[in-house]
Amino acid sequence: MAPQPLTPAKNSEELPAWHALASEEVFAELSSGPAGLGAAEASRRLADAGPNELSFAGATPWWRVLLRQFVSPLIGILLVAAVVTLIQQHWVDSAAIFLVLSLNAALGFVQERKAESDVRALQSLSTPSCRVVRGGAEQVVPGRDVVPGDVVLLESGERVPADLRLFESNSLQLDESMLTGEPFAATKDTAPLPEGVGDADKSNVAFSGTFVGSGRGKGVVIATGAGTALGEINALVQGPPGKSPLQLLTHSLERRIGLIVLGALVFIFIAGLVLGNDVSTMFRTAVGLAVATIPESLPIVLTVALSLGVSRMAKRNAIVRTLPAVETLGSTNVIGSDKTGTLTENRLTVERIWTTAGFLDISAGSGKEGHTDPPLVRDVLRAGALTNEATLSAEEDLEYSGDAVDAAMARTAVARGTITEQERAGEPLAHQPYEPHVRYSQTIHADASGRRVLYVKGSPEALIGAAVTMAGVDGDRPLDTAGIHAANEAMGRDGLRVIAAGSRVIADDEEIESPLPPPSGLTFLGMEGMTDPPRDGVAAAVAKCQRAGIKVMMITGDHPVTAMAIAGRLGLSVDKPALTGTEMAELDDHMLAARLDETSVAARVSPVDKLRIVHALQSADKVVAVTGDGVNDAPALKAAAIGVAMGKSGTDVAREAADVVLTDDNFVTIVHAVEQGRVTFAAIRKTTYFLLSTGAAALLAVTLSVFADTPLLFLPVQMLWMNVVTNGVQDIALAFESAEGDELSRPPRPLSEGLLSRTLWFRAGITGAWMALAVILSFMLTLDAGYSEIHARTLALTMFVMLSFFQVFSSRAENKSLFQLRLLGNKPLVYTSLAALALHWSVMTWPVSAGLLELTPLTGWEWALCVAVGSTVLIIVEAEKAVRRWTHRHDPAAA
Repeated sequence: MAPQPLTPAKNSEELPAWHALASEEVFAELSSGPAGLGAAEASRRLADAGPNELSFAGATPWWRVLLRQFVSPLIGILLVAAVVTLIQQHWVDSAAIFLVLSLNAALGFVQERKAESDVRALQSLSTPSCRVVRGGAEQVVPGRDVVPGDVVLLESGERVPADLRLFESNSLQLDESMLTGEPFAATKDTAPLPEGVGDADKSNVAFSGTFVGSGRGKGVVIATGAGTALGEINALVQGPPGKSPLQLLTHSLERRIGLIVLGALVFIFIAGLVLGNDVSTMFRTAVGLAVATIPESLPIVLTVALSLGVSRMAKRNAIVRTLPAVETLGSTNVIGSDKTGTLTENRLTVERIWTTAGFLDISAGSGKEGHTDPPLVRDVLRAGALTNEATLSAEEDLEYSGDAVDAAMARTAVARGTITEQERAGEPLAHQPYEPHVRYSQTIHADASGRRVLYVKGSPEALIGAAVTMAGVDGDRPLDTAGIHAANEAMGRDGLRVIAAGSRVIADDEEIESPLPPPSGLTFLGMEGMTDPPRDGVAAAVAKCQRAGIKVMMITGDHPVTAMAIAGRLGLSVDKPALTGTEMAELDDHMLAARLDETSVAARVSPVDKLRIVHALQSADKVVAVTGDGVNDAPALKAAAIGVAMGKSGTDVAREAADVVLTDDNFVTIVHAVEQGRVTFAAIRKTTYFLLSTGAAALLAVTLSVFADTPLLFLPVQMLWMNVVTNGVQDIALAFESAEGDELSRPPRPLSEGLLSRTLWFRAGITGAWMALAVILSFMLTLDAGYSEIHARTLALTMFVMLSFFQVFSSRAENKSLFQLRLLGNKPLVYTSLAALALHWSVMTWPVSAGLLELTPLTGWEWALCVAVGSTVLIIVEAEKAVRRWTHRHDPAAA
């Protein structure tokens, strides 16, 4: 029979359910056997199926990335203006425009090229070489040459080279945490399973990229390359990244501004020609007005504001890989977090001990209080620590390596002073490691008096079968099977993994057999309940998120019972049962969205399920942030509006797919990042309001002057100068505005609100109209008073400069009064604004620059008039804020 094709299955019917077949059936389907393939057949299959490698999309050519930076209505208008002014040999005008365009394109180009490496870390999970059986002989082959039907040998410390259906297993345990999120090693066997089980429960399959923790095994290759579970994740990560809310808002605003400005410029150009102005003058007027009106510095402002956010977040242990991620955290209203390693410590910890005296909760202890432990508790801890293969790797922090259960029990016993590390690490008289099929391990040690004691630890059921009595406060008592089962079930309901312990003193005349026989005649000592506990501070961080209007969801591959137990400890809602991957398969997208709305926990979900959850939330207009640290989190991290990966314990794949990396692996840091994200967006919003209001004022003023049948209000070169002196650096300085203090006491902004709120749109309208009216009236009245056109333009230009000066300060707060803020709370803004005024005065008074710009010096009284009129815009804004505050105080519905 020909081997099955290796391409990824489009549906579950194209390839057999390998886990549901017996080993003989698997070999028959693959035309292979325990002796492996022949060399010729392996070569033929390699040519048919291709190498056992993950495929990656090619990088976008640099020139295409560069051209993309000019695909914007605003950039298009400025580009045309720059080319035409260059043809007309207006060097100053064209140079200024080209400088702005070049800076904007450079920033975007660098950012996009940096994102090209998002998925390359998956290549680190490929296996350089592996051991296979071909033609009945063991040989080492490159991992890329493994083909379907190959028989692969597995030993402790090796990485699985492809998806394998196991047909031999000797105490084989695999670390699958990168795929499933579970901290426990997965015990493997060879028995067929029901067809409907998920990947996390396929105990007879070894997945590509996972590690062999202990034991040995043999498996036949059922999938390579893109056909593996790891290949499926790779295909998901290769998809397009999600766009941030700020990117969507700015693109929408750019299109609207571009259409409005272009329409207005065409209208003014035609109107000017009809009213008798020449083509050259009106074209240069339109170009100058385009530069003065279009907020071409907005991309630079965005970059500065986001970079400031990056710097501030870095001080709080959050490294931002993509700039828009700074603001996206601030607009997030759902955080979907992985459990293991993100909400929890990713370290098994003993939290509860049961003896016949009852339960002892040690979850909140440091271990130093262990000297007060009752003797029964100390006996349980001692048995667990001696029947143990963990090794000490960091003495100061009592960090142990090896099996997670052994490490937890050893750490607890040593930390509580039940046993010393020297005694625990002493050579046993005999030892049998844990065997999955018998579900216990046993060891014999000599105690201080010289007695030989057999210690056994394992599943409660295994220990009950080997015990005849149980330890009590006053000595051994009859075995209470019902009581043990009840305690085991109670800890299981709380999501604890339960390990029982027993012991027996070996008689002096009893010989120690090798290997040790099955234990018998034991005294049941008690049970230890352990779990991967929540990180310190996570529960408080979850509460802060909830107060800020952010829903926190746990999305994990772990068991629903464990997930719900941890969720309850973190303060997540547990009123509704956890959503599972099996349940998701029965739900359509609308039903899934409704189910996600009512639950806070999704458990036993695959990478595809996680990705579907993200898409379902996004289809419900949610701004989704996803956190995680494993390979299984990478597709969701990539697709979410923002992906947050763990820097210490996270995999390279997760870090490369994420937008933000937490260097302290702490969910608490996300709360600080959310706060900074909201501060950043507020700064961008204030700057945008300032740019749009002053741009609208310039556009309206020039339009009014054209229809008022007056000389040109501003010469083209003056409009370019106006653009420099009114918002050349002030808008960037406005991005330095600090927090107002209420960022985490209000819900995320509605998606329908846009970059500016309705309040700011209204305020921009009234201030822009007033500024335009003040400028055109000052120009016309000066002309009527008999002054020259140069003098009138100088006065009107200075009037606009002063109005913009006060407008930028009124932009510092959306709701608070300017007088509630510290004057020097934003020193860059104060200094740049005063410097701009000084520069404008210098240009007016220096004959060379005044002649170039056709300006003339003003008298002290004229300057005073400009200051007085300019301050009126501040009065208007403060009055409008006061009215809104009064309305909110007297109208709860408005508030």
